[in-house]
Amino acid sequence: MSGTDLTHAIIQGINAGGEQFLEGTLAAILPVIWIVLLGLHLGRPYILDMIDRFTLRLGADLLWLIYIGLRDFLVISAVIMSFMFLFPDVVTTDALPLTGGLAAATLFGVLLVKLIGDPDNDPRAFTLVTLLLGLGAAFYFVPYIFGVQANAVATGQASTLSNFLVTNTNPFWAVGLAYVSIGLLALMGAIATIFALRTGGRAVDDQSPFVLRTGGGAVNDQSPVAQS
Repeated sequence: MSGTDLTHAIIQGINAGGEQFLEGTLAAILPVIWIVLLGLHLGRPYILDMIDRFTLRLGADLLWLIYIGLRDFLVISAVIMSFMFLFPDVVTTDALPLTGGLAAATLFGVLLVKLIGDPDNDPRAFTLVTLLLGLGAAFYFVPYIFGVQANAVATGQASTLSNFLVTNTNPFWAVGLAYVSIGLLALMGAIATIFALRTGGRAVDDQSPFVLRTGGGAVNDQSPVAQS
């Protein structure tokens, strides 16, 4: 083996190892993000109760901004990290939850609802976001617990089910669901693009997500902080 071949082999090994490390890190972090995200979303009544206890408007505003900023940042982060479920070579190589791509699609749906509506003020939009988060959590944690985590200890029929729920032991379904997830993301991305073009990037009226505000203020007087 020549020096050039040895150099290329070392570089390829480093690249492959770095890729595996990154994908393994993302797969380990995603369950934590999902748990924290669900906790923040379901803990909204507690945050609102805390806001009512503030005697200064500034403290209430800061708490609400930190809460919604952290919550939405985790949604965006989870969507970005879940993009690895959309690459067929990744899902056929690594042991990942089979329906992780569909979980990413539900998170993107949450972002779409937040773009078009206002889940913090519209009960129907909030219910839709809750359903999407619950569905996404089921898509991620069911194959993660009964597939990825149980794969090493499951035996008999349980082993067959466990292998079915892991991407690298079920490549046919894994690749198929990856393409389905890509299609769902493309469809929702198109809807978001059309909405952004239609509204011109401006805020929308609280009564209808497709009616532009005519007032000059961008502050929502119906927000939980304003009501406190």
